[in-house]
Amino acid sequence: MSVQKQNKKNRNLKIMKTIFVATCLFGLEKFLGQEIDALGLKRIDTIDGRVTFEGEMNDVARLNINLRCAERVYIKVGSFEARTFTELFDGTAALPWEDYIGRADAFPVKGHSPKSLLTSIPDCQSIVKKAIVKRLSSKYGIEWFEESGTKYQIEFFIFKDVATLMIDTSGTPLHKRGYRTEAGAAPLRETLAAAMVLTSRLREDTLLWDPFCGSGTIAIEAAMIMSGIAPGASRGFAAQAFPFIDANAWQDAFEQARANIKTDTVFEAYASDTDREVLEIAKQNAARAGVENRIKFFLADARKIEKPDCRGTIICNPPYGERLMTSEQVKSLYSEIGKNFASFAPWQIYVLTSCEDFERYYGAYADRKKKLYNGMIECELYQYFKPIDRKQTSFSKGERSYHDRQRRFKK
Repeated sequence: MSVQKQNKKNRNLKIMKTIFVATCLFGLEKFLGQEIDALGLKRIDTIDGRVTFEGEMNDVARLNINLRCAERVYIKVGSFEARTFTELFDGTAALPWEDYIGRADAFPVKGHSPKSLLTSIPDCQSIVKKAIVKRLSSKYGIEWFEESGTKYQIEFFIFKDVATLMIDTSGTPLHKRGYRTEAGAAPLRETLAAAMVLTSRLREDTLLWDPFCGSGTIAIEAAMIMSGIAPGASRGFAAQAFPFIDANAWQDAFEQARANIKTDTVFEAYASDTDREVLEIAKQNAARAGVENRIKFFLADARKIEKPDCRGTIICNPPYGERLMTSEQVKSLYSEIGKNFASFAPWQIYVLTSCEDFERYYGAYADRKKKLYNGMIECELYQYFKPIDRKQTSFSKGERSYHDRQRRFKK
């Protein structure tokens, strides 16, 4: 392809409407959709763990820099039914890969195939790769590709026998903001921490306290949100090397992100833990995130902390008994923080845990629960809005949670 034709192709891609797919942890689809709406883009479809929407190619820059709850942003190249390997090959070969991939570019393939007839991921990878090679060979008139140029990570997602072929624009997952170079033994993913903060509808005049702060992720994400600091403002992305995305689009998006930072916010967060070493890590993380002046880090035991005389919210991710502490230690911990957190009324309390018996040990039914995933661990975010009266909370035999109680009352 001549330089003139390549430049014309890149210009056409820049101005045409583009379909994107953003992925997220299960349970964060609502937050991700709202973020996409806020950027002025049109949602098309939402399924577990991903949102499909429409925009322009240059929106890739704004998306990667600003989405707090997304794991990756993809360009959708196309979709088709793929019940057999032949259909997968033919459908892939029919897509316009030459619009994106040059004759010297690299295009590795990976993917997933849940709830589909095509279950062998290695076979699917091989077939998709061969189909793209066939397409590009017919367009460029070459049989061998050196793959030494720009890298385009191809990802297939075959769900219920419908294959979607995409190009990853993010590179490193978006939950890796760049500030957390070190973490504790059981770190909370940054995107999940951001969603917990967004769930709480935190206000500028409300103190946030994470009494199990670990490496500081919840407090840091809260401070970034309240300070208007974009999650991707201090890192790079794979699509910065794509020639069909204007360099000016990236420059403008980064400049706008810097302009959106609020230096006059009065928001403050407390982040405490019983581990002195991990607190030092948290302080360093906060400094890299640019929010060290918004967070007070200190040594404290969540079972003994006392309520300050101000409006506040507790958001925390205590041990589950899976990687830290034994089940008996966790049971005792939940009971003790339940007693202590009751003294924080009228503060709102948000606790993330995978423990199914949490409410029983904590000693109070949650006012609301939301299912979330911490990596591959299924959790519940227990939300308490009203003052807790542990004396009036009773669990019948075999009853562990609010939902058990509801089932009992319906009988």
